Amino acid sequence: MGDDAPRHDSAEQLHQRIDSSKAHPARVYDVFLGGKDNYAADRDAAAAALAANPRGYLDVRHNRDFMRRSVNYLTREAGLRQFLDIGTGLPTQENVHQVAQRIAPGARIVYVDNDPVVLAHARALLASGPQGATAYIDADLRDPAKILQAAAGTIDLDAPVALGLVAILHFIEDAEAYDIVRSLVDALPAGSALFLSHLTSDLNAEKIAKVAETYHERGFTFVLRSADEVRRFFTENGLEIVEPGIVPAHHWRPDHVADHDGGAGRDEAYMASLDPIEQTMYRDINDVTDDDINVYAAVAFKR
Repeated sequence: MGDDAPRHDSAEQLHQRIDSSKAHPARVYDVFLGGKDNYAADRDAAAAALAANPRGYLDVRHNRDFMRRSVNYLTREAGLRQFLDIGTGLPTQENVHQVAQRIAPGARIVYVDNDPVVLAHARALLASGPQGATAYIDADLRDPAKILQAAAGTIDLDAPVALGLVAILHFIEDAEAYDIVRSLVDALPAGSALFLSHLTSDLNAEKIAKVAETYHERGFTFVLRSADEVRRFFTENGLEIVEPGIVPAHHWRPDHVADHDGGAGRDEAYMASLDPIEQTMYRDINDVTDDDINVYAAVAFKR
């Protein structure tokens, strides 16, 4: 196997790659979404972030809901049938292939991540419908050439592709982030789309600054970009942003669908027994104001 081929580590090799002593962004995200594939360090990081911003769990859940709504739009209204989702994270709640293939059973999806915990659970993501295709690539966003080469085994890069960069670019420093997006978009044909979300300090700056500090303390690269800086990912690549533009995530074509049952049937004693993060999982996603969100979201097309 050449150096540019995607990795296919064994379960034992994946286990050896896991450093459970350090928090990982994908696993911290998993904590907030009610997943179980995380470690004490991840739960500590999530708790620190929640203490810094008690309503910050809404950023995570509305970011995830933006993914659902944007994939639904791109599949149902824009007619796209191929998705390249980079920085997939752990398989909590609905994933891109479930949303897309419910509308278009033949849709083809490629997931990309490099966290060994995510990779160890890739089989859950690979449960595609019989008509479609779902593949998983062990690769880093910082190596777009490797991603594109491996993705070509499942999707046709000469046909339109929806590229997903949801809540991942704020972990990449400026110059590198813009170069990465340029390399990926350049490889896609006209008719392709980019759906993107990004943390910002434009919105509720004091709250997100406190959260960023907790992540910096744990060694995360964490770049909060302004609306103009987020817009560069689109304008520098000749992409046409669709309505409503670059907006807080909860304002991107909201449909006000609940993301779970909101704790129905659970009594007060049970709720009181939960820790603060567990309690947030039963709060209504639609109980949100502009003061709660620090995430921009947008979708754009390559014409």
